[in-house]
Amino acid sequence: MLPREVCAVAGLREEFDDIVDHRRVTTLFQPVVDLRTTRVIGYEALTRGPRGSSFEQPMKLFTYAYRVGRSAELDWVCRATAMRAALLNRMPPEVTLFLNAEPVSVGVDCPDDLLDTIVVGARQLSVVVELTERNLTHDPAGVLHAAFLARANGIGIAIDDVGAEPASLAMMPLVRPDVIKLDLSLIQNRPDLVVARTVNGVLAEVERTGATVLAEGIESPRHATMALAMGATLGQGWLYGRPAPLPHDWSSSAGAGTLTISHDPLSSRTPFEVVTAERPTRPANRQLLASMSRHLEYRAADPAEPSVLVACFQDARRFSPALAQRYASLAAASVMVATFAVDMPDEPADGVRGTALRADDPLARDWVVVVVGPHFGAALVARQPRPADDAPFDYAVTYERDLVIAAAQSLVRRIEA
Repeated sequence: MLPREVCAVAGLREEFDDIVDHRRVTTLFQPVVDLRTTRVIGYEALTRGPRGSSFEQPMKLFTYAYRVGRSAELDWVCRATAMRAALLNRMPPEVTLFLNAEPVSVGVDCPDDLLDTIVVGARQLSVVVELTERNLTHDPAGVLHAAFLARANGIGIAIDDVGAEPASLAMMPLVRPDVIKLDLSLIQNRPDLVVARTVNGVLAEVERTGATVLAEGIESPRHATMALAMGATLGQGWLYGRPAPLPHDWSSSAGAGTLTISHDPLSSRTPFEVVTAERPTRPANRQLLASMSRHLEYRAADPAEPSVLVACFQDARRFSPALAQRYASLAAASVMVATFAVDMPDEPADGVRGTALRADDPLARDWVVVVVGPHFGAALVARQPRPADDAPFDYAVTYERDLVIAAAQSLVRRIEA
């Protein structure tokens, strides 16, 4: 690298560090409206770097933050800056503040100088945290961990940009978002089979959970009509307002209605306990369970419906080389494959996430295979009353979607980001 290039790189790092160290980001807010009345029900906070700087655009700011390892801190800075603006402008609790979030910040403590703003904002404002579809498929464990923690603290969850990656539809039931934000490509482009598959998956989730659909990128009445046809009740885009500072007069939002945010306290139940509370058990030997498990595992690799596969093997010695090879193939074709067992390594096979269990964990007695796709779901759960290789299992199988998802959630909550 030439001396001039070295200086340029050093200057860029110095400029970036100055922005983050001195919290020199600003926030603009774009209105979110009720599509039928066009009344404002909330605002999405959009970060900007200092005007005229190399990092004025948020994409450049966060791309560089990831490159230099400061993305979590920057994420906290952006959220605190948005909350501070909302608090100063006395945003009423019936108006929802949508905040973008990076899952990487979940495992990083909030900087001390921002903590008071974050705590007060979370208490006084109605907050929905937006997790992007990109993170949903590229860092599923991080997104799930972020979603569970946010919901346990009374903060709503939105999945942003839905439609860019259809595989994310398999993760959506596990996140159980309060708001599903349709990507602008779904609204602005000509409908095709990909759009139809996404819309069908979203509407299935809405029917099951009552989630709210928000359409982005609405720039014309035609876009608004398309959004309504796709099940959206909320909209966002230039037709309703461009990013700008918050208003000081909130009368236009009075009576516009508020979002329903679900509260989901963390449960310590195992998948076996979840399923057998609703379904009877039957006796089975290990050979029968192995055959039934393989049938479900291959459903996770269906190219027409990419799925999530989570499984528990009691002890890592059960995860044989042949099984590891099969699970690596499943991981290559699935959205996420996660395994649990005593002494299970972090990555027991290529692309497979592993979680080690304690020997005294009740889950260590269980054999579990759960598959969740956009429309298909199944769970096999079995427990060995006494620990012995030849001891029979008590098992149950369910295809009831809510029960399958509850079983999957009881496992994926144990995955550390």
